[in-house]
Amino acid sequence: MADVRAVALELEDTFELPPQRGLWSDALHRLMQNRLALVSLFVLGALAVVVLLGNYVDAVQRYEPSALGDALPAGRHEAPSWDHFFGTDILGRDTWSRVMQGTLISLQIGLGVQVVVLTIGLLVGSIAAIGGRFLDNLMMRITDLAYAFPDLLFIILLRSVLQGRDWPILGDPVLQMIFAIAFVGWVTIARLIRGQMLSLRERDFVVAARAIGAPGWRIVFQHMLPNTLGPVTVAVVFGIPLAIFAEAVLGFIGFGLPPPTASLGRLVSDGYNYIQVNVWLVIFPAGAIALLMLCFTFLGDGLRDALDPRSR
Repeated sequence: MADVRAVALELEDTFELPPQRGLWSDALHRLMQNRLALVSLFVLGALAVVVLLGNYVDAVQRYEPSALGDALPAGRHEAPSWDHFFGTDILGRDTWSRVMQGTLISLQIGLGVQVVVLTIGLLVGSIAAIGGRFLDNLMMRITDLAYAFPDLLFIILLRSVLQGRDWPILGDPVLQMIFAIAFVGWVTIARLIRGQMLSLRERDFVVAARAIGAPGWRIVFQHMLPNTLGPVTVAVVFGIPLAIFAEAVLGFIGFGLPPPTASLGRLVSDGYNYIQVNVWLVIFPAGAIALLMLCFTFLGDGLRDALDPRSR
């Protein structure tokens, strides 16, 4: 018996198994191997640093976004130069500083919308999944009602209701835009969370937790929600470019943030009228929108591949 034990110990030392990684550490390891997702993450981080520094460091922002040119009309429609990296617009305002301000607003709206969407989706999806048949039907009918409205039209109606009124919390136009877009964007997350929880409700570890008398809130927060974070995280990242594009469309058609706030959609709309005179007024803000959407889309693709167990 001693000889057998010695041989077993020797074999264990010879064939040492590699350390096992958990779900999130394995997902992070797989994400680090996705070069496109890493490049996108680096570009987004660099953009965030630049636009945030522009609010506090004058050398980065260079000019006040709404400041007119020093000499009009000589300062109008200037081409990109060292003095004005992206040129100037019809009023002599620096396009670089305005694109920076618009990029910061787009990031705020994209991330803020997903925070509100995730909050509403978690609440509605969790109640529908664990609240019984009546609450499930009630929450799903509310979800179907919200899904039936055309998104863009509903956002415009909400913007019209919120704009120009002294609301206690939603007085800021950026917060109004976040709420308007999020109010029509929570449906997908709610359905996803409900579907994930319904599939987890009959899994062995949930049944075992229920059998030993674990309270409902503990089963939800300790067993169900952590197992839904993978697909929900991917859906949230994919929702950021959709929110950015929705704000850009609203700004382009004239229902975005009020002037002189320089949102990217409004910059494209303003530059479109003078595209024959100064094409840079359209290229730079449209390029910023495209760059943000591409980076978040590539990052979402990387997260989906990293968190999908079927791709391991």
